[in-house]
Amino acid sequence: MIICLKIIKGWGSEIMKRKTVEYGKYGYIFIAPFFLVFLLFQLYPLIYTFYLSFVTYKMTDGKWNTPKFCGFDNYMAMLTKTDFKTGSTIWFNTLPMNSIKNTIIIWVINFIPQILLALLLAAWFTDTVVKLKGQGAFKVLMFMPNIITASSIAVLFYNLFSNQGPVTMLLKNMGLIAKNSNFFMESKGATITIIGFMQFWMWYGNTMIVLIAGILGISPSLYEAAMVDGANGKQQFFSITLPLLKPILQFTLVTSAIGGLQMYDIPSLFNVTNTGIGQPDRVSHTVTMQIREFANSSNPDYGKAAAISGILFIVTLIISMLFFTLTKDREPKQKHAVIR
Repeated sequence: MIICLKIIKGWGSEIMKRKTVEYGKYGYIFIAPFFLVFLLFQLYPLIYTFYLSFVTYKMTDGKWNTPKFCGFDNYMAMLTKTDFKTGSTIWFNTLPMNSIKNTIIIWVINFIPQILLALLLAAWFTDTVVKLKGQGAFKVLMFMPNIITASSIAVLFYNLFSNQGPVTMLLKNMGLIAKNSNFFMESKGATITIIGFMQFWMWYGNTMIVLIAGILGISPSLYEAAMVDGANGKQQFFSITLPLLKPILQFTLVTSAIGGLQMYDIPSLFNVTNTGIGQPDRVSHTVTMQIREFANSSNPDYGKAAAISGILFIVTLIISMLFFTLTKDREPKQKHAVIR
C-alpha cells in the first residue's frame, strides 16, 4: 500500500512539473529584437568607427587604399596644423575643430533660452494658485513646432530671410539695411542667431512637456506645507521645485547636449554652398557637416571622418559628465563637535 502511494505521488509530481510553464524564456524572446538591432546598427558601427579612426582609409584618384594602421595620425590631423611660415604646430585652429566650436556656439544660443522659457512655462502651467484656462490648447500650440520636420523649418526660414525674402525686403524698405546687401545670409552673427532660434523654436515645447511631467511628480503636500508656512510662489519654486526637479533637469541637459552637438539638418539646409559648406565663411558649418564633408567628398577619407567622430564623442562625454557633476545631489557636510 505504501509503495502504491509513493508511486502515485511520484506520478502526480511528474504531471505537475509537466504542466508548469516557464515564462522567463518569453521575456528573453521579447527583448531579443532590441539587442539584435542595437548590436547591428549601434554597437558594431561604433566599434568600427573607432577602428577606422586609427587607420588610413581613403580614396586617391578613384581607388581605395588598403587600410593601414596609423596610430593617432588622424586625430593629430584634426587637432593640429603646421604654420608654413614658422614651421610651428598650431593646436585647435583647424577646420574640424572650428566646426566643433561652431556647433557648441549654436547649441548654447539655442539651449539657454530654451531651458529658461521651458522652466518658466512649466512652473506657470503647474501653479495651483494661477489656474490658467485652456492649458491644453496652449501646450499643443507650443509643442506643435516639434512635430514639423526640421527640413521644412529650414526651408521656411531661408525663404523668409533670403535676399528677396519678405523679412529682408521689409527691412530694406524701412531703411534698416542696405538695399544691395543680403544681410542675413552675409552676416555671421545673423546666420548663427537664426539657426539657434530655429532650434530653440522647435524644441522648447518638448522640453516644457518633460519639465511639466517632472513637476507633476512632486508631492502636492510639500507645496501645501510651504503655503501654510507662508512661502510665496518664488520661494516654493527655488526651494521645492528646482531641487526636486534635478533628475529631470539632468536628463534634459544631457539629451539636449547629445542632440545639439549632432545637429545637421537645419544648418545643412539654411545657408550653404552648392557643395554643402556652411556660410558665411564656414560659420554655420557644424561638426556633422564636417564629417559628411570628409566622407562624401570627391576623394573620401573615412579615417579622418572617423577621427572627428571620435573627438565629437569625447566632447559630448565631457559635457555630459560636467552636467552630471553640476546637477548631482550633494550631501551637506556634517560639522564635528569640538570636545574641550
